Amino acid sequence: MTTFTELLASITEREERFTTSVTEDWAQGRTLYGGASGALCLAAALRRFPDLPPLRAAQFAFVGPAAGVLEISPAILRQGKSATFVGVDLAGEAGPAARALFCFGAGRDSAVTFNRLPAPAVPAPEDCEDFFRGGPRPNFAHQFEVVGAGGSVPFSMADVPEYVLWLRHKDRAAPADLVSLVALADMPPPAAMVRFPTFGPISTITWAMEILNPPPADQDAWFLMTSRAEDAGAGYSSQAMNIWAADGTPLVAARQSVALFV
Repeated sequence: MTTFTELLASITEREERFTTSVTEDWAQGRTLYGGASGALCLAAALRRFPDLPPLRAAQFAFVGPAAGVLEISPAILRQGKSATFVGVDLAGEAGPAARALFCFGAGRDSAVTFNRLPAPAVPAPEDCEDFFRGGPRPNFAHQFEVVGAGGSVPFSMADVPEYVLWLRHKDRAAPADLVSLVALADMPPPAAMVRFPTFGPISTITWAMEILNPPPADQDAWFLMTSRAEDAGAGYSSQAMNIWAADGTPLVAARQSVALFV
């Protein structure tokens, strides 16, 4: 199995661009798993521009399959006094696959500080069961430990289409940073699959992330995640996703638009 550490190490730089190859270990159907695509885009941006301030927000549009040899092209769009915007294009052998937009911003003193995103009360990871319950899962899902801490599961037809999960990388050598967290943050299947009467294809269209705090410097750390579908119709769903550190510190607030073929 190609670990996440090995996937990052496979990125090579060539004339201000980066290349790597997709392996089946990280596949989601006929394309690279979206979290890995996002992580590769962020890793390339940070390697190309190592002096950026902290990441504050990220947006991804998945426009085509990321397969075969990938080319990753980061570019600074604008650099201001406090914020720098970096765009990254990811292309596969079939053409454009993803476009990422990152906002990096320096911190500053502010009179406004609060947190209105409390973590839900859930059992500890060791007291929870495997989210997939030993059943089939996409190739990339074997890269992560995932246990259910509440909510529902796909195909259960529960009233509330929501997951509450503990998750972490199986690769304990994976860096304890935002690149690893981005790779993890897209792991659950769309929450709308709770209401699927039968299996059917899905495809993430867009993904927006707000970085609230940096992840803990612990390679063994578990992360608590909720994913809730808020609306579905005409073959599309909208979902909200949040991630906390194990101590309840909010790390990520995110949204996704997903195409449903059921």
